[in-house]
Amino acid sequence: MSERQTLGRDLTLYLLARFGLIAVVAVVLLLAGVPLLVALAVGIVVGLPVGLLAFRGLNARVTAGLAARNKRRARERAKLRAELREAE
Repeated sequence: MSERQTLGRDLTLYLLARFGLIAVVAVVLLLAGVPLLVALAVGIVVGLPVGLLAFRGLNARVTAGLAARNKRRARERAKLRAELREAE
């Protein structure tokens, strides 16, 4: 699997996991009788920081993938600039 496909898969999984956690917290609160908007607000406030801790490994893979992609893009940009300087 290519680096781009792996990053896309990891990023998608991470986002779905984070949104899933928010949904789970909101559903639990709804079952406890909390109004929908309040349950969603609390789900976001509680779910986002908990997601950082709960999905630490997936977050690290996404961060590493983004860093590798940025490094590759910087090399390509430097190569293009060098080629443009030579053409002048």
